[in-house]
Formats: sequence, structure tokens, C-alpha cells
Amino acid sequence: MNDSLLNNSLFSSNSAIFLEMLNIPIYCNLLWSEQDAAKNCPKGDLKLTYDSKTGLISNVAYDPSKLDYDQDYENSLHYSPRFQQYAQSLAQELVERHQLYQKNIIEIGCGKGDFLISLAQLGDNHCIGFDPTYVPRAEHQSFSSQVQFIQDFYSERYQNYQADLICCRHTLEHVIDPAQILQPLRKAIGNRTDTIVFFEVPNALYTFRHLAIWDLIYEHCCYYAPTAFVNAFINHGFDVKDVREVFDGQFICLEAVPTTEAIGSNYAEVEPLTALEADLNDFTDKFAQKISFWTKKLQELTAKKQKVVAWGAGSKGVTFLNLLQDHNRIDYIVDLNPRKQGKFVAGSGQKIIAPEFLREYQPDIILVMNSIYEAEIRQLVSNLGVEPEYLCV
Repeated sequence: MNDSLLNNSLFSSNSAIFLEMLNIPIYCNLLWSEQDAAKNCPKGDLKLTYDSKTGLISNVAYDPSKLDYDQDYENSLHYSPRFQQYAQSLAQELVERHQLYQKNIIEIGCGKGDFLISLAQLGDNHCIGFDPTYVPRAEHQSFSSQVQFIQDFYSERYQNYQADLICCRHTLEHVIDPAQILQPLRKAIGNRTDTIVFFEVPNALYTFRHLAIWDLIYEHCCYYAPTAFVNAFINHGFDVKDVREVFDGQFICLEAVPTTEAIGSNYAEVEPLTALEADLNDFTDKFAQKISFWTKKLQELTAKKQKVVAWGAGSKGVTFLNLLQDHNRIDYIVDLNPRKQGKFVAGSGQKIIAPEFLREYQPDIILVMNSIYEAEIRQLVSNLGVEPEYLCV
């Protein structure tokens, strides 16, 4: 395991560190133009603890001062047809269910703006997106009368911006305390109790139950199972109306409305915390076993002189390459995002390539970082006339 250390003590209490990953890249999605700079990128430690009262899993070694999100941060998944299909169907569902036609919408942590543009298009809505990493795009100019992007973090200074829907996708897990977003949000909404709040985060149940260990990254300082997700909103003045697992269980969606009444902490539709605790009890050992398995697998493939590439230079791919001792047995990682192509992976230093490079390289093995994209990847590679073997990690 590359410059990392696992703590082999089992989960036992809400204060125990049940997993350590030391000296890992603090950014998985920052663009590095030089290989040496990528290998010497800023690093930090991940030390996970579990709070048995709230169900929240946190990195107690997280230092927010290490991170400074800017326009070089690139985590858009919208170049994947499979992800586009999911995001578009989600936007359509929100618009139709809540009759969002010519309404006002705010997105906190809007990224590169793809989801917000969809909400604007589908309902002829007026939208405002907050994100310091937003990069102006020529194709967004035609929506300038409908969509405004503010290159800043959402905070109380923007409480005068009101909306019929406030959404926030894959942002809450980047703050060490959910109050940092939910408290100013509740204050900004005030007495507009008909405001709909929609949040989406990675699903900790999926991560820890299905050993999706490549989802563990420094940037995600909190990990939410459904119960922890619900508790966070109840504790900050919201009445949770719906919570569900989506994207083959990899994400959790939650909808809520503000309330001035005390709400109980039990939400009948979510799995009890005891289920998560059972998964955590043997997670550390299974984590080590999975690392060992893939280390040996790479050694075997190399011994057979097979050329191996990974597919997906997002968080999963970066974590996979950094956790394996023999990551240097892989020279390239494929990504559909053109902003990432030609750049280098943080920590391990692999070059990020476009799919078309595979015609020249002719890999024997493609390691698929997320199985949900396997069918899409197979079709893209087949269209290139390349016929490798596929392994889902």
C-alpha cells in the first residue's frame, strides 16, 4: 500500500478510529499538468470514526485549511452517457413532481452547471448556481437570461436569494459539520415553509457494505448512511418528506421542507443504524483483504506481460491507484472528460488519456473503476476496434 497505513483494530465505539489511510492526496479531481507535480501533490490523512448517536462517519484528521477549491478542480461526470441519463431523469422527475415551471431554483455546489442548466431547460425556470469551481462555458451563454452562476460558496451573505427549490448534490460530504450548510440554509429560507430542499450524497451503506473502498477520499470528510442523512436535516429545522437510494444504491436522495416544529428523530423508511454498525465491525479486515487481492492481481498480470489500463480518473480511480503498492504497473487511465485528458493522476502520476489512445496502445486488460459504467465502456471500446478483457474493481 503506497505510503499508507491501515489501522487493524475493529470498530468498537463512537470514538474509535476504525480505519486509517495516511498520506493520501487531498484532491482527487484537481488537474495536474506535470507528472512530478502530480506525484508530489499535497497530501493528508484519513482517520474514520463512527458516531453511534447520529450514524455519521467522519474523518477526524480532516483539515479544511488544506483545501481551496478553484476553477482547476474538475469533477464533472456529465461526459458519461450513463451519468447524463441519470442526471437528466432526476431533473425531469423533480420538475414534474414539484411542478417547477417558471419557478426560482438555487443549486448549492453546482459544479460546472450541467444539472442546473437541465432544470432551467425542462421547466423554463430561473436558476442561480453557487460554486467557486464553476468555469464559464460558451454553451451556457444562451441561458444567461435564465441562469446565473456565482463563483463563491453559498453562505448567509446570500440569504436574500429565495427559491421554490433549493438543491445541493454531492457537496454536503465535503464539509466536516452539516451545520455549515444546513444552518445558513435554514436561516435564509426563513418562514417560507413551502420551499423544497433536495440533497444528494454518496451512500455510506453502499460504500461499507459492498466494499466500495475506492470511494474513501480525503475530500469527503463525512459519510452518510440514510439515517445519518435524515438526522442531519431533522436537527437543523427540516421535516424530511422522502429519502431513497438511487444510482444502483450508490447515492442517497433526500427531500425536505423547513419546519418550525420539533420533529422526531425516527424516519420509518430508512434502515436502522444497527445494520451499518454490523458492516463496520468487519470492514477493516475486508478492506485489507481487498487491497491485498488487487495488489496480487496486478503482479500476476504483469508477470504475464499483459498491458493494463484503468478507466475512470475520478475519485475511485485516483484512490485505487494510490492505495496499491504496485500502481506503477499501470501507465495510463482513461477518462471521457476532455479537461482531464493529458493531465496526470494526483499521487500516483498516471497519464490520463482519451479513449481513442487505446487503438494505439491495445491494452489486454481494462480495469473498470465503477461497474455501473461497464456496459457503456464496453460499447465505446468495441467501437474503437479494441477487444480487451474487463475487470471491475
